[in-house]
Amino acid sequence: MPARASRDIAAGLLLLASFAAAAEPLDVDVHGQATYVGQRKSAFDAPYSGEHSLRPERERSYSFTGTIALGFRPWRDGELYLDPEVAQGVPLSGLTGLGGFTNGEIARTSGPSLKLYRARLFLRQTWNGGGGSERVDAEMNQLAGFAQKRRIVLTVGNLSVTDLFDDNAYSHDPRTQFLNWSLMTHGAFDFAADARGYTWGAALEWYRDDWTLRAGRFAQPRQPNQMELDPKIFRHYGDQLELEHHHRLAGREGAVRLLAFRNRARMASYADALDAAAAAGGTPDLNAVRGGEKTKTGYGVNLEQALSSDVGAFLRASRADGRTETYAFTEIDRSLSGGVLVKGAAWKRAEDAVGLGAVRNYLSASHRDYLAAGGLGFFLGDGQLNYRPEQIVEAFYRIAVTKALALSVDFQRIENPGYNADRGPVRVASLRAHAEF
Repeated sequence: MPARASRDIAAGLLLLASFAAAAEPLDVDVHGQATYVGQRKSAFDAPYSGEHSLRPERERSYSFTGTIALGFRPWRDGELYLDPEVAQGVPLSGLTGLGGFTNGEIARTSGPSLKLYRARLFLRQTWNGGGGSERVDAEMNQLAGFAQKRRIVLTVGNLSVTDLFDDNAYSHDPRTQFLNWSLMTHGAFDFAADARGYTWGAALEWYRDDWTLRAGRFAQPRQPNQMELDPKIFRHYGDQLELEHHHRLAGREGAVRLLAFRNRARMASYADALDAAAAAGGTPDLNAVRGGEKTKTGYGVNLEQALSSDVGAFLRASRADGRTETYAFTEIDRSLSGGVLVKGAAWKRAEDAVGLGAVRNYLSASHRDYLAAGGLGFFLGDGQLNYRPEQIVEAFYRIAVTKALALSVDFQRIENPGYNADRGPVRVASLRAHAEF
C-alpha cells in the first residue's frame, strides 16, 4: 500500500471519527462495490501506425476496481463521505489510439499492481426551503432520508465532477451501463480531474421543484492528464454551470440538462504548434508551445426520457472550442450520442437490462491538421491522418445473477478509430462482473 495513500485514508478516517464523537444522534451508512471488466480486441487492418496508435494486432485488457463508501450525518442536514478505493488493470494499446475508449473503468487503473488511494472525501450541507419532501434512498455516497423539493446544497471536497454534473438515468455509470467513455458522459466535456478522474473543489446546487441550477469550480492537473493537481484554483480551474429540468411527457418521467464549461490552465494550442513547426521545420509538438495560460470553453445538451415503465432513451450532444489540447479527459471536440436501455420485465427478468447506444465523435479543424502533420496528442497520433468522424456502436446485456451480483456481456464496433479512415474497423468484446452491497 503506498504510504501517501495510507496517510490520506487514515486522515479521512480520523476526521470521520472526530465528527462522530461530537455528533448525536448519528446516521451511518456503508456501501461497497467491486467491478471487473475483461476485454478482447480483434485484429484489424492498418496500413500504418504511429506512436499513439491503437495497435492493429489482437489484444486483451482488463480492469478491476473496488470501493468502500463510508457516509454519516454529523449534524442535521450535513453529510460526510469517505471512499477508499483500489484499482489495477492493463489498457488496450497503452490507452492510446481512440477518442471514445472502450472501458470507462480503465482510467482508475495505473498498472497490473493493485493500488490503494482515496477516491472521495467530501462534505455535503443542505439548507431546506420547503415545497414538500421527497424520499432519498440509500446508495453509495447518499444517506437515506427525505429532502425538500426547494433546497440549497453545498458540496465541498475531493470527488469527481461527474458525480454532480451530466447525470443521466440510462447512460452514466460504466460499472452497470455503457462502458464507452463517450457514452458515459459528454465526449467533449473536458472536465477537471486527475488521471483517475477525481479532483478537489466545490459546487453549489439550487433546487426548486422541477428545476435545478448547479455551478462548480474544481482543480485542474498541473500537467495534461497527470495525477498531481494544481492548488492554484483561482488561477487554474475548471468551471461548469448546469441547468436541469425534470418533466413528464405523456405521463412518463424525463429530464433535460444544459451544461456549459470553462477551463483555464497552462495549455498548448494546436495553431501555435503548427505555426512553430512551419517556422522552424519538423513535426508540430504541443510540448514545445505549452507555456501561457489559455481558456477552453464548451457546452452540452443531455436528454433522458422514459418511453414506458421498462424502456428509456437518452441523447447527448456536446462541443468544445477545439483550439487547445485535451487537458483532463479525452480527444473529442464534438460528440453526438444516443441510445436506449430496456429492462427485462417483458421476458420475466425484471432486473436484467439490455442497452444499445451509438456515438459519432469529431475533431476540430486545427486538431485534425495537427495530427495529419504527424503531431502527437496525449491519446492520439497515427503519424498521418485520413480524417473521418469516429463512429461507435455499443450493445450490452446485463444479467442479474443475485441481488448483489450482475454479469454483463458487451460488444463495441468502432469505425475510423482515432478518426482515421485508413484504419479499422475495430471490434471489442467485453465481460463485466459487478458486485455491490
